[in-house]
Amino acid sequence: MSEPGTRSATGPDTPREPAADTATRVFVDHRELLFSVVYNVLGSVADAEDVLQETWLSWAARTGRSPAADIAHPRAYLVRVAVNHALARQAGAARRRETYIGQWLPEPLVTAGSRAGGADAALGTPGADDDASDAAERALRTESVSMALLIVLETLTPLERAVFVLHEVFGYAHTEIAGILDRTPSAVRQLAHRARQHVDARRPRFRTRPRVQRQVTERFVAAALGGDVGTLMEILAPDVAMWSDGGGKVRSAPRPIHGRERVAGMVAALAARPREGLDIRYRSVNGDASVVVYENGAPYGVMVMDLTPEGDRVSGVCLVINPDKLSDVRRSEGD
Repeated sequence: MSEPGTRSATGPDTPREPAADTATRVFVDHRELLFSVVYNVLGSVADAEDVLQETWLSWAARTGRSPAADIAHPRAYLVRVAVNHALARQAGAARRRETYIGQWLPEPLVTAGSRAGGADAALGTPGADDDASDAAERALRTESVSMALLIVLETLTPLERAVFVLHEVFGYAHTEIAGILDRTPSAVRQLAHRARQHVDARRPRFRTRPRVQRQVTERFVAAALGGDVGTLMEILAPDVAMWSDGGGKVRSAPRPIHGRERVAGMVAALAARPREGLDIRYRSVNGDASVVVYENGAPYGVMVMDLTPEGDRVSGVCLVINPDKLSDVRRSEGD
């Protein structure tokens, strides 16, 4: 690689960026996209960060042999490397989940505003000259990856999930995905069709307005903390389901709880437990208005609610209280 201070052939007064610096800049410029894709494929902030580290090592080795400028399409190259590292990690993740204590839920990702820590800081702060496509990617990430959708994506095969994320969330064409996954376009189209059918059968294609989500969430919390089971029953849909993930480290229900009466009873029982220094804060988690519960200044759990298509009742409650899955929440408090 060239030493710092070398000049380009365009003129004696035009400095050429050292190759190592170019490689770093290109990677940092794409880390927001890479993290988003990998997180959606794996459902884990920690695993996504590990994959990004592996991707960086692959990128550094590749650009160390040849300048980054020799790679015609760095963005496509990096996405391909990151997705394939993520797919390679899927087998190990599946084995870990087989022995996971209780229910496994995706790791919550704080998505509102800039964050001093966590994914946004690790990915770098976009500059003022970012183009519209980069801004669209960041907005799309916030709007598309709800906790409820991530739970549905867990039921897809790894390849189906990768195709769904790339095509439905990030807008990659089937031909582009074929190159990323080393499959034929026809095979990718079949994977995309199966994934879309599977998701549509389990997840209505609608998004609750943020204001409505916040109002229902606040009403739910007020009823729970006030021990108002009657109001909870009004808010919960008859077929509501509740998932809780304690990872064997915090007591939680080993299986999903179904039905309005059982969920209301569980929520009321959880709220009635005495806690010191209890603090309720509202955050945007995976694009939805959500609740972060603090105990003595430290995050205790994240509650995300899914609403019915009408937006007036809660159809699903996800409660993540495994402390290992609250690292992104802790980092977000550095704002």
